Amino acid sequence: MTTPSIAIVGAGLGGLTLARVLHTHGITATIYELEDSPSARTQGGMLDIHDYNGQVALHAAGLYDQFRAIIHAGGEATRVLDKDNTLLYEDTDDDTGARPEVERGQLRQILLDSLPDGTIRWGTKVTQARPLGGGRHELVFADATTVTTQVLVGADGAWSRIRPLVSAATPAYSGISFVEADLHDADRRHPSAAAVVGGGMLFALGPDKGILGHREPDGSLHLYIAITTSPEWLATLDFADTDKVKTVLLEQFADWAPPLKALITEADGALIPRTVNALPVEHRWNRVPGVTLLGDAAHVMSPFAGEGANLAMLDGAELGKAIAEHPGDIETALTEYEKALFPRSAQAAREAATNLALSFNETAPQSLLDQFAQFTQRQ
Repeated sequence: MTTPSIAIVGAGLGGLTLARVLHTHGITATIYELEDSPSARTQGGMLDIHDYNGQVALHAAGLYDQFRAIIHAGGEATRVLDKDNTLLYEDTDDDTGARPEVERGQLRQILLDSLPDGTIRWGTKVTQARPLGGGRHELVFADATTVTTQVLVGADGAWSRIRPLVSAATPAYSGISFVEADLHDADRRHPSAAAVVGGGMLFALGPDKGILGHREPDGSLHLYIAITTSPEWLATLDFADTDKVKTVLLEQFADWAPPLKALITEADGALIPRTVNALPVEHRWNRVPGVTLLGDAAHVMSPFAGEGANLAMLDGAELGKAIAEHPGDIETALTEYEKALFPRSAQAAREAATNLALSFNETAPQSLLDQFAQFTQRQ
């Protein structure tokens, strides 16, 4: 039985997982990625890979052992501080948890290495996607070339160019903006900051703001300075002037303890602005022949459930398995995939929205501690 041509737009974790699972079933797919190479930008950041979705996907992809080899020992440790730098909660990593931490770039590399040469067309920017009828679609690229495909998968992130084929929804601003910062070689160059963050994840929270961070395997600290503000606020800052941006941030944290403010003042290199955006919690669409979405293209949400990368990989794995089970009936495969996709992504999106709100409400960080307590009671 001939498998239809499959085009995946986007070489993130979800698109790569889909291509890998298809490959394990002897099915060829092509990924179109706008970046010029795997090293075009730093992947950065730590991910906690959950045993009920991300790890399930890695098993399906046959890459679980490679994943275990890159786990960041100690990365599941967690600290919660208030604005006075008072330690309110601490949990160590005893290597028995179900959410081990890995570096995103290393995990992506495992997936890249698992695919045959030529699977990914680098430097191929999709400018338009249009239906041709019968489930076929034409992709138009920035160089004016085109390709026709019988199965089209949008794995191209929050601002997907494929999503409009199935849904008019667009991500909305959540009310929270991040400024990302790094402190390199922290134990030697920034020992006080390293002590504040600890060995894993930091939550330093107060009403309407906070400093989130984690230790990376190379000994650096990656921080997210979070502020409840208008969507236009970041645009008023000149991020080419790092010292000025630090001054503005310090004004927002004027009544916070000096060790916490030092996480801002001691930041190395550029500061990166990020707005936190999300699709509607119940985002879904009616079946459109020949096309579907996965990952952030389908359900971008705030990072406060830690589910984005995990869901993207599970989406890819489940879609790959559905196509392998129904290679001659793609509509059945896509229908079965979406039937499971919608409720699981809605549940995670609801959790993410709830956690974002409680992390910065008027009682923070107590609200987060209460959430931790409820989670512990459910276990």
